[in-house]
Amino acid sequence: MRYQAKSVLIGRKKSTKKDDNVRPCFISLFDENNPHLSTEGPREVLEFEDVHKVIIEDLKVNYLLPGNDLVINDISEFEVEKSGPHVIIRA
Repeated sequence: MRYQAKSVLIGRKKSTKKDDNVRPCFISLFDENNPHLSTEGPREVLEFEDVHKVIIEDLKVNYLLPGNDLVINDISEFEVEKSGPHVIIRA
C-alpha cells in the first residue's frame, strides 16, 4: 500500500511468541520531521505481526541510539509491503 507522510518512525514490540526470530513491529506516520522530538502523536500507526526483518530500500535512515527506533525524515510518499516474514519499505 502507498502512504503519505513527512516522516516515519519504525519500532519493534515485545514478542508474545516463543520464536525469537519473529516479533511484532509498527510504523508510525507523522506530518513533521524528527517526530521523536515532538509531543504530538502519530497521525497513523501501521502494525505487523510475525516480522523477521524490515527491509528499507532507497531511503536515508537515522537510528536512535537511546531507543530501538528508526526515523526516516523528508519523505512525501512511500510504499509498505508485507512479504512473508518481511516488511519492505520503499520510497
